[in-house]
Amino acid sequence: MKIALMTHIRHPVRPPFMGGMEAHGWHLARALVARGHEVTLLASGDSAAPSGARLHPVVPEHYDRRYPWHDFHGTEVLNAHLDAAFAGACDHVAKGGYDVVHNNTLHRFVPRVSRAKRLPMVSSMHVPPFEVLRRAMTDSVAPWHLVTTCSTRQLGRWWEVPPTTARVVGNGIALEDWPFLPSGDGSAVWAGRITPTKGTHLAAQAARIAGVPLTLFGVIEHRDYFEVEVKPHLGGDVRYGGHLAGADLAQAFGRASALLFTPLWDEPFGLAAIEAMACGLPVAAIDQGAVREVIGDSGAYAPPNDPDALARAILTAMTLPRAAARARVEARFSIRAMVDGYEALYAEAVAAREADWPNLAYAPHQLRMTPAAIAGA
Repeated sequence: MKIALMTHIRHPVRPPFMGGMEAHGWHLARALVARGHEVTLLASGDSAAPSGARLHPVVPEHYDRRYPWHDFHGTEVLNAHLDAAFAGACDHVAKGGYDVVHNNTLHRFVPRVSRAKRLPMVSSMHVPPFEVLRRAMTDSVAPWHLVTTCSTRQLGRWWEVPPTTARVVGNGIALEDWPFLPSGDGSAVWAGRITPTKGTHLAAQAARIAGVPLTLFGVIEHRDYFEVEVKPHLGGDVRYGGHLAGADLAQAFGRASALLFTPLWDEPFGLAAIEAMACGLPVAAIDQGAVREVIGDSGAYAPPNDPDALARAILTAMTLPRAAARARVEARFSIRAMVDGYEALYAEAVAAREADWPNLAYAPHQLRMTPAAIAGA
């Protein structure tokens, strides 16, 4: 198939990845190319498509560089920038001759272009619902527009009664990129974007209480949070190890004895958890969102904002079998299983393009499809 793989544009889609959504998009593009598909990655211009895929810049550079989300979220200037960008992207995919579009953008225009133009599409919802996007997903329902969430928990958050076009496709990883090691060194690791919703400070507090060495890995996305809430807990056996590329992070995971996974929001999945589990790490986790659904018996759990309980969970997690953590990922969360699921939905969306379904037009604020003149905007 000729596939347009659309991503969000807050961060570049390139290694080392800022977070799970960037990793998901890049590795999905790589896997689809390996299966013989012609893939165009629609992302910021400072992204890097994997070998064999083409990059179509939606904007010259990711928006967080000029309009940091923590400062500009919800503002007219950022909303106008995103609307211009995705108006151009919608124009491109509508005219680009693609067989199917895989939408990972979280922008309201994109699902509606599928509905309005009978463009076969799979929209993957990687975050809990917010009202603007919920409206777009509701009014873009069509047989050729299929929707996925990455967990059953999130499917129920998006819809009390899901439409027949909504499915669950779990995230997957390339198992060879995350090699299993049979034993650890007694330390713990934490990995992710360092921002309040990720609970980095709780990981540091709990490790100190438990007396377990901890290394934090990831980009410092929210500098004030790091300086005020995280940095005071660093020192001695609790340290910040920087932002590592995939192979280096896999080695760091493999050396450790447990992962700390500390979401303070309605976690949709937890990609870092399955990456660490593939390397053999049991998980000490805050029980939020889909965390228990993903980690299962390979984790020990604590409630939010309870570092003492999380410290106990660390010690419990270190007693759990490493081989079972790897086996859970192999059985449920391989990239092969994920791509199998997506390919089946691509074919279903393409087959339904001519379904007997009423046409629909949208107001300009709901869907705009003029080419985006945003270079230097």
